[in-house]
Amino acid sequence: MAFVKVCAAADVPTDMGLRIDMGPEPIAVFNLDGEFFAIGDTCTHSDWSLSEGYIEDGTVECTLHMARFCIRTGKVKMSPATEAVKYYPVRCDGDDVLVDLEGGTYA
Repeated sequence: MAFVKVCAAADVPTDMGLRIDMGPEPIAVFNLDGEFFAIGDTCTHSDWSLSEGYIEDGTVECTLHMARFCIRTGKVKMSPATEAVKYYPVRCDGDDVLVDLEGGTYA
């Protein structure tokens, strides 16, 4: 695994997302009460950014058609999406958030 610094922890406020355009595909980094997660940023139902979505109960809602995805696993939690997004390994090193940009997988 090759972890890469994608942002500072302070760049992602609690219960918010941040789009990262560094790897083969855009990812969204989320801060859930100080714990960081990364999933594919593009909704599988329609080409729309999930980092801009509404966060509730560990899920992110796409603002275009209200599909919901689990922030921890990328699994679909509510239609109209039927396909999961990838989730990526994340770790923190001090104030830095690191993601394995090539380690994306489906739950």
